[in-house]
Amino acid sequence: MSKILILSLAASVTLSAQEVPLQPRVVQEARGYNSWPMIQAIGEKLVCVYSRGTGHTIGEDARAVYARTSTDGGTTWTAETVVANTPGYGEVEVGKGLDSTGAMLLWVRRVGREWHHDLYRTTDGVQFTLVATPKLAVRPMQVTDVFTVPKVGLMALWFAGDYGDKPTNAWGTLTSRDNGARWTQTPIESGLLKAQWPTEPAAVYLGEGRILAIGRTEVKGAQFQLTSTDFGQTWMRAPTNIRDVMASTPSLILDAKTGLLSHYYFHRGAGVLRRRVVAPGRVFSHPLNWPDSEPVAEGSRVPFDAGNANATAIGDTHYVSFYSGKAPDTAVLVSVFPAPTADSPSRPGEPLKLQEP
Repeated sequence: MSKILILSLAASVTLSAQEVPLQPRVVQEARGYNSWPMIQAIGEKLVCVYSRGTGHTIGEDARAVYARTSTDGGTTWTAETVVANTPGYGEVEVGKGLDSTGAMLLWVRRVGREWHHDLYRTTDGVQFTLVATPKLAVRPMQVTDVFTVPKVGLMALWFAGDYGDKPTNAWGTLTSRDNGARWTQTPIESGLLKAQWPTEPAAVYLGEGRILAIGRTEVKGAQFQLTSTDFGQTWMRAPTNIRDVMASTPSLILDAKTGLLSHYYFHRGAGVLRRRVVAPGRVFSHPLNWPDSEPVAEGSRVPFDAGNANATAIGDTHYVSFYSGKAPDTAVLVSVFPAPTADSPSRPGEPLKLQEP
């Protein structure tokens, strides 16, 4: 197979002396459909988890989940290890996070004769141990990233539906008070039309009971903002002004030092990895106040063979994984950016000039 080469052009920012690479770092480009990656920092180590099959399918037996780790910022990666490869099932990583000890948690959707969501735990990114396979009254399409909420424990958002036009779609929360061994499912909204349905949400806890999440839209329009002021008991859903999207999965990083929120997403079709940076207070009650996006990297300009940005941070550096290429062969990539700082504008640096598709 010929190597998949995607240019990544990062806008410069003034907050770090670290040089931003002009090309993404390759995690995996083996023959096949390497896709939908998740990236998580465990201390100073990066763990990138991805699945590989023969195409854009979730239930084929050939699809399994793999992991690689890096201790040099994604320049080099260890040999691939198998996370999950159950006979008769297709498996895909759908959510990641940390437990109270700092170990990585990983949600894996297992689709075959039945649907399951398996939670794995790892302290090194190599050995993954099954923690739980919760029995859920509402079967999620996905359970997304895990985050910590005081007075609650671990939380993850989920969404359920069939991507059809009937009012059969839902979303809600999963919470655990015992570090992931047991989970409680709470539906927040159900009976939603596809145009009302927030999918693949990413969330951050802001303090004082406030949670902010962004969900993607499955129709032409804007991403959704989901907010809670009572530790996730009740929520508000509203459209944002984030419209440079196409089935764009959000990923959020909240910088504890600066208080800035970075929102990464891949604009499919256009082939652009985008970032919006904001002080959360500007948008929490005003979801139409998101600043303009800055394009920070390029991928293949195809509808669905590129995308699914997922971000993590080590110190003042952001690492964003995505996949890119054209079926049947796609690659998992990681782009690296200095974190924006409080004294930089919401669109740090000069905007990158990209050709329109």
